[in-house]
Amino acid sequence: MASSPSDGPRFLGWEARTRRAVARRRVFPFLVACTAALGLLAGFLATLLAPDDFPTFGTGVWWAIVTLGTVGYGDVVPHTAWGRVLGSVLIVVGVTFLAFLIAIVTSYFVSADEQEKARKQREQRESELVEAMAALHRIEARLDAIEARLGT
Repeated sequence: MASSPSDGPRFLGWEARTRRAVARRRVFPFLVACTAALGLLAGFLATLLAPDDFPTFGTGVWWAIVTLGTVGYGDVVPHTAWGRVLGSVLIVVGVTFLAFLIAIVTSYFVSADEQEKARKQREQRESELVEAMAALHRIEARLDAIEARLGT
């Protein structure tokens, strides 16, 4: 796949990555990947900050994903101050991060739809302009023919 100069460097920011995901119609995998990455990172931090509450990485990841989704089953909970701080931060980040991503994706879908409508309207106007120009040329040719007959 050829890249355009507007693609920028290989490492793209969140906005550029989101735009590409929307453009390629791969939004769901993008959201899943972002959520999974955040869950893995938070799960790792949970095992470091509260090893008694999260003895395995898997337990930490489970808790992080459940907390990110604000489900909070309650089967695994932090009891240490740092674990609760991490949980609080994770809830806020999870809610705002997912809401932010969903809002961006929605706005890009709306923007893409508006651009498509504008493109169709532009094509319609161009088509109408071509038809009007052809009609004017026909009228001009008929007027020239009339003037030629009147001139003789």
